[in-house]
Amino acid sequence: MYCPVAYQVQEVEELHHFLRVHPLGLLVSVTGEAAEANLIPFYLDADQGMLRGHLSKANGQRALAGQVLVVFQGPQAYVTPSWYASKQHHGKVVPTWNYSMVQVRGSARVVDDPEWLRRHVSELTDFFEQTQGQPWAVADAPEAYLQGQLKGIVGVEISMDSLQGKWKMSQNRSAEDRAGVAAGLRAQGREDAALLVEGRHHV
Repeated sequence: MYCPVAYQVQEVEELHHFLRVHPLGLLVSVTGEAAEANLIPFYLDADQGMLRGHLSKANGQRALAGQVLVVFQGPQAYVTPSWYASKQHHGKVVPTWNYSMVQVRGSARVVDDPEWLRRHVSELTDFFEQTQGQPWAVADAPEAYLQGQLKGIVGVEISMDSLQGKWKMSQNRSAEDRAGVAAGLRAQGREDAALLVEGRHHV
């Protein structure tokens, strides 16, 4: 992807943290001349360098193979030039959009194995349920019902061959302009994006 040096994020731990906080990824694959994309939640296995997810068997993308792209998006916001202090000085300002994203490229394989799928949905569920007051577990569902649900999906395992992060958060503006952007975002209730502009928060 296009990424000026000022916006590049290369620290692996920070990128892994991003994937855990923003696990809904846009899975993009190409078969023949047709590109297909679907949003699915992924589980990050950092030790193995893998992303794991699953698709409905009714989803045409289940036939994917080879190289794929997964795009994860974090805080983003429109930036009006009215927030820039420099607007009052010279007026040479235009609107822009701030955003944060991570792209993962790698080889994908489809898994249609009941034991693998059970392990996968268990680890995915446990990860998302850990913040709940009364965590739900896969084992809480009736076994016959669970088996029926597993028959309707296939797993997707992606090796993370390339991991790229891009935080476009007004790094090209002066300290005064960045302060104005942060204040404007905060006034709109966008604390997440404001902290990123201030460089005080990991995505």
